[in-house]
Amino acid sequence: MDYLKCIESFISATESGSFTAAADKLGITPAMVGKHIQMLEKRTGCVLINRTTRRQGLTEAGHRFYLYGVQILATIEDADSLARHLNEEVTGLLRISAPVSFGQRILTPILSTFLQRFPAVNACLVLSDRRVDLIEERFQIAIRIGNLQDEGYIAVPLPPYEMVLAASPAYLDKHGTPEDPADLSGHNCISFSQWRADHLWPLNGPQGLVDALVSPRLTVDSGEAIRQAALSGLGIVMHSCVMLQEDIDAGRLRRVLPDYAPVPRPMHLLRLPNPPAPLVSAFFEHFMEELAKS
Repeated sequence: MDYLKCIESFISATESGSFTAAADKLGITPAMVGKHIQMLEKRTGCVLINRTTRRQGLTEAGHRFYLYGVQILATIEDADSLARHLNEEVTGLLRISAPVSFGQRILTPILSTFLQRFPAVNACLVLSDRRVDLIEERFQIAIRIGNLQDEGYIAVPLPPYEMVLAASPAYLDKHGTPEDPADLSGHNCISFSQWRADHLWPLNGPQGLVDALVSPRLTVDSGEAIRQAALSGLGIVMHSCVMLQEDIDAGRLRRVLPDYAPVPRPMHLLRLPNPPAPLVSAFFEHFMEELAKS
């Protein structure tokens, strides 16, 4: 799915008032506009537009997503206008901070293609699961997973960070497989120390949102350490799909409570509030393009 095209179709349908008008503006068919919006609703898990044969209107979730969508498209448009003619002028050192798992699996390949595109740029990528201070530590850009604090940065919303519950087959064979979120309290769980101090795991299930109370056997501040603990058979983890999907596909881990999806964590790209340098603008454009492809 081209995430940006889906957002563009949703914004156009919202602003023009119909799928037909949006299709004329975008140069596609009304059916394709509808398909893009359906894919967006499937991804978000929310109905964004209430539709009848005669009229349409935004839901509350649709109104909120519209505000984010406008900001995303405006940011990309700004980056396009600034970076389009800067191939010869984009130079310097780019310092980026990102969480370890996202940085390893997603950001590093994107940064590599950016450096190939701009030979005069060098980069320093610092992977850490702690919150960095962009000013004190001289970062131009940071990826932040989780709820934002009021830090005064420019924050561009990114697709939410999808999560999954999983454990090793050896652990589940020995301790049994939980059938209900309440069962997690009786299992060995592995928790990320920087998420919630109350050790509640929010899960979306058939009856809506539930908070599963866990008592962690291990609390750790490293995403890779959480993965390794799960692979070794210590217990059940709530961790990112980015980090665990290969292990699940290979059978090294099994999904737990598949009918209860952990609430995705918000994710943002941060920069300082001053007008961005050409180097930063060029990376913004490249990052958003490549992220949409992936």
